[in-house]
Amino acid sequence: MGNERHKTLGLSDEQVLDMYRYMLLARKIDERMWLLNRAGKIPFVISCQGQEAIQVGAAFALDREKDWLCPYYRDLGMVLVFGQSARDQMLSAFAKAEDPNSGGRQMPGHYGDRRFRIVSGSSPVTTQLLHAVGVALAAKMDQKDIVSFTSFGEGSSNQGDFHEGLNFAGVHNLPVIFMCENNKYAISVPVEKQLAGGSVAARAQGYGMPGVQVDGNDPLKVFEAVKTAADRARCGQGPTLIEASSYRLVPHSSDDDDRSYRRTEEVEEARKNDPLVQFQKYLQETGLLNKEKEKLLDQEINKEVDDATDYAEQAPDPDPAQTYTHVYAE
Repeated sequence: MGNERHKTLGLSDEQVLDMYRYMLLARKIDERMWLLNRAGKIPFVISCQGQEAIQVGAAFALDREKDWLCPYYRDLGMVLVFGQSARDQMLSAFAKAEDPNSGGRQMPGHYGDRRFRIVSGSSPVTTQLLHAVGVALAAKMDQKDIVSFTSFGEGSSNQGDFHEGLNFAGVHNLPVIFMCENNKYAISVPVEKQLAGGSVAARAQGYGMPGVQVDGNDPLKVFEAVKTAADRARCGQGPTLIEASSYRLVPHSSDDDDRSYRRTEEVEEARKNDPLVQFQKYLQETGLLNKEKEKLLDQEINKEVDDATDYAEQAPDPDPAQTYTHVYAE
């Protein structure tokens, strides 16, 4: 029975194994960054841990050759699927000249990559929604078969940009997907203190688009929701708002002490639903993953992360003379 779940969605055995590989790669890059930060080698980490299923499931449902991404700072899994590498992440963490996102100018997690149609993110949260709407408007005006995809935390759904973006997309029937990664905490503020009514998806109704709630710990459910939304967008049926619920398994960032606002027991309880563990179990039950395969995959990914770390640590720093390049008009 389990075996048919991914097949019913049109995913091959290779594709779901690939999904798992990306989720694992994202987790291992993330864990390595925490070690490097605690060792005083890199200044800052903002984590994807607990949200990998949302990011990878969504990215697999899009067209990596032509669709556009406007991700938020946790979307490590998503940008990996779209084409960035472990090396790219480490170059960014160490703020090196070769960092594809900003040449070492921007904080980690601020993704932007022309090669893969990833639009640069910004530190003020939610601005990426407006960029995504702009991309979708351009696609519609040019009559191009492009879906614009943007993601954000549930804290962002309380910002003005969210309402402006959704309203404009609804009015103009644009090919854009809004995906909220609800991880229960806007930095230290729990969802019940920041979200009236408790549902982000319910807000879609006010903007004339479908609102969909999905289990964000299951990449196949996220894949299905995003695939449906992408198909609608391509057929000219306009935008969709998706709320994928998960849990942030680590502090907000390396500068945050989450013990000040949530109990350790709560985090431990949430770990039982760790999307990585759940999906691994699914692949074991369907016979696609065994101890031998897992061991090989682990070794392969560990080597990839080691090589990326070594390369980035040795890579040249940005030239101080370039400090103001791309900051002011030349």
